[in-house]
Amino acid sequence: MERLASFSNDPFDKPPCRGCSSYLTEPYVKCAECGPPPFLLCLQCFTRGFEYKKHQSDHTYEIMTSDFPVLDPNWTAQEEMSLLEAVMDCGFGNWQDVANQMCTKSKEECEKHYMKHFINNPLFASTLLNLKQAEEAQHNETAIPFHSADDPPRPTFDSLLSRDMAGYMPARADFVEEFDNYAEWDLRDIDFVEDDSDILHALKIAVVDIYHSRLKERQRWKKIIRDHGLINLRKFQILERRYPKEVQELYETMRRFARILGPVEHDKFIESHALEFELRREIKRLQEYRAAGITNFCSARTYDHLKKSRDEERLKRTMLSEVLQYIQDSSACQQWLSRQADIDSGLTPTVPVPSTTGRRSAPPLNLTGLPGTEKLNEKEKELCQMVRLVPGAYLEYKAALVNECNKQGGLRLAQARALIKIDVNKTRKIYDFLIREGYITKA
Repeated sequence: MERLASFSNDPFDKPPCRGCSSYLTEPYVKCAECGPPPFLLCLQCFTRGFEYKKHQSDHTYEIMTSDFPVLDPNWTAQEEMSLLEAVMDCGFGNWQDVANQMCTKSKEECEKHYMKHFINNPLFASTLLNLKQAEEAQHNETAIPFHSADDPPRPTFDSLLSRDMAGYMPARADFVEEFDNYAEWDLRDIDFVEDDSDILHALKIAVVDIYHSRLKERQRWKKIIRDHGLINLRKFQILERRYPKEVQELYETMRRFARILGPVEHDKFIESHALEFELRREIKRLQEYRAAGITNFCSARTYDHLKKSRDEERLKRTMLSEVLQYIQDSSACQQWLSRQADIDSGLTPTVPVPSTTGRRSAPPLNLTGLPGTEKLNEKEKELCQMVRLVPGAYLEYKAALVNECNKQGGLRLAQARALIKIDVNKTRKIYDFLIREGYITKA
């Protein structure tokens, strides 16, 4: 009796013959009385009357083959499976590649057969409609700020953004390195054979159950990342920055509980605390107006304007008292003036101002013998000495900023700080230096 073979066209996907241990090729024989596991023999061993333990040569058997039609008299079951695999590998519409992979049908035959039996077949219409409705109902439950249907960024492999995304590959919806990446190692030496004792068989089953639980945990982690929109790191950071600093700190603290609340509940929780913060700040402002004797908003605007003017005057008096400390020392006074000029032009001051508290600034870093020093020019060496940054780290930060600038057509300081997570003052000095030397441009 002919039966559909339960294995793919790849011979290495099939179990070996129990007689000669060679990989099975269709057609082959399956004993109808032995098993599980199924007792399979190649045609050569079957004709020799091979017997093993309980299996006898006079047992009933089945011929395992897929050489029979299913949907079309001119298409065998094996060709149907090959067509589906080729469409899955090459993509819908790439009929020439599908035909090349099948090798038995032309491009027109593949397209006509697939459209007739798998697209326009009324048998599948109701099933596909139900699947689409179920998918739409599932998307209605996602969080408001995040949409799982958004196309995540596609950074180059092993880039800084790719590492920030944990090696996520959008085309495969998978990671380069899985959570619990070595879970499969416990199964590599397990083989179920008939000679196993009951205890050994139970132990092997327990190992498989443990592996299944680890797979479930892996999928749970992926679901959390997908539902909360954690894949698109840039968009997630932009959404996070819209909150005040105090709410951002709460957001960071409560992020670990997002897997418990779910995306919708978690977003409602954060939004409610953001609203509470805004209300508290507004109440505090109104209390300040009441303490100053203000009873209407017209007077409140005048009060805010005068308060701003007073703050500016206080800042000027502070700057004047600071320069008076250095008025007797021409060198210190010149350094202070240089620093103020840098601040007015938007640059980080490069000349340190002596402190009156007695604390000494850190000495310049000695680059002698450090790896990567020979790759720096004189200005870069001076920067690394003043910022106290080893050459290897500077070269890595420089490459990351230059690559991002080339991709975006320009780079802002906030983007630079997001790329290289070090001290913000050091980041500003590196950013200003690279702009001054022409390596990058401002966005």
